[in-house]
Amino acid sequence: MSGAATARLAEARDALARGEIKRCAGMAGEMIRADAGNAEALFLLALALAEMGRVGLALQALEQAVERAPDRADYQAQLARLLSLARREREARHTADRAHILAERRKDRDARTWDTIGCVYARLGDHGAALPLFARAVALSPHDARWRLNHAISLGFFGNVAAAEREYEAVLEREPQNGRAHLGLAGLRTQKEDANHIERLERAIRQGAPEADLLRIRHALAKEYEDIGAHDACFAQLSAANARLKQGRGFTLAADEARVAALIEAFSDPGYFRSSGFRAGDDPIFITGLPRTGTTLADRILSSHPAVRAAGELQAMPLAIKHLAGTGSRYVLDPETIRAMRDVAPAQLGQAYLDRARQHEGARSGRFTDKLPLNFLNIGHIARALPDAPIICLRRQPMDTVWATYKMLFAPESPYYGWSYDLLDCAGYYALFDRLMAFWKALFPGRILELNYEALIADQEGETRRLLDHARLEWSGRCLRFHESDGAVATPSAQQVRSPLNARSIGRWRAYARHLEPARQWLERQGISTD
Repeated sequence: MSGAATARLAEARDALARGEIKRCAGMAGEMIRADAGNAEALFLLALALAEMGRVGLALQALEQAVERAPDRADYQAQLARLLSLARREREARHTADRAHILAERRKDRDARTWDTIGCVYARLGDHGAALPLFARAVALSPHDARWRLNHAISLGFFGNVAAAEREYEAVLEREPQNGRAHLGLAGLRTQKEDANHIERLERAIRQGAPEADLLRIRHALAKEYEDIGAHDACFAQLSAANARLKQGRGFTLAADEARVAALIEAFSDPGYFRSSGFRAGDDPIFITGLPRTGTTLADRILSSHPAVRAAGELQAMPLAIKHLAGTGSRYVLDPETIRAMRDVAPAQLGQAYLDRARQHEGARSGRFTDKLPLNFLNIGHIARALPDAPIICLRRQPMDTVWATYKMLFAPESPYYGWSYDLLDCAGYYALFDRLMAFWKALFPGRILELNYEALIADQEGETRRLLDHARLEWSGRCLRFHESDGAVATPSAQQVRSPLNARSIGRWRAYARHLEPARQWLERQGISTD
């Protein structure tokens, strides 16, 4: 390669690092037109295309780069990342493993490569494989906050609180307004009046943190205010953050109402999605319900059983439905997709689901839990596609549910949690959930175990026995000691499920009763008791 070409590649690489995506893509394209075999130009073009959201084209360019330079661990790592984004999980795992082998063999010094492989493993649910790779990235480039942030998050999944705190603090030392670090740090433990980060968080707000960081800083501050019992201050921060989110989205419940109405209409038709389902043998256990109602707790209890593994919050069922429906609409589940599933064979969906699920670490073999809360929308398809699969739905006192979802910052970029930014929308979504669950229970008697969070707290052994019976599992005392399990917990409930059962979260909404009164009155008018 000539000196001019080398300099041109360096210029394109610098443009990509500075966020000049179109300029990088243009330069890379010029070099490829001059030399179709230029693997580095193909690699840079792929990264630029991926940043532009053109993942399909990016994959094509990256596959060509890998073909021309198969021994480059960084190429393989980025290919694995794009394959995982494209939901081609089996190929992503195979490629990540190949990248890992190459990086080990060559004693790779590129921190980004180790971090990228770790991110792919984490995305596939293999947090045990991801953690040491994040640590390796930090060791190679300790001054880069990106690698430290991923390492901190992963440490938190395993309950290594002290080490995670050190990593978050290292991030904040370099980036004092990093909202992800502030929020992660606040969630690691219950803050105390004499040991918290409130003053620093308030200072970050006064100093004008960027919008995305400000959102997370306010949620972190709300969490710490709640920990020390400053309820009005907590609500003020949440109200400011959520109002800004709702304002930016212009959200209404119309799409969710249409989705629930379409499901009820479709499954009320005796001919909808009917015929024999798929008999899996090692039946998955579906844990559903509204978020923040105890789904992680139920998952932890079940996966403490020696015959069960936790696979995490799999997207396998909604993606299998979308794929078989063949609709091009924006949402994974919408009226168009629901209608298109009418004549799909349930057994086909069951097989498609398992093919996808088995690509994730926790579901590779044997029985596993699929803890995607919003699968409550897919219970009808699950019940017919996998007729032997146990289905569990968590229920929690309505006002505690409304409060818990309102104060939780779900993925802001997701189109499925817009209801959580407004108290009346939280109440409205609860009512939709309640209506749909009543329909599923009537349609599939005996298939769904509704597990009440408050009942589980009051009678741990009795409710755990009900849970194991429904899942067709023999009794195991380990399920009562779920908090002793050392497996990763990749949800906001990680701190809670590492402690024995307690009643601290029951009735928490009452501390905010004045603020929540409009939502409570609305639920009562719908005939939903809030006692």
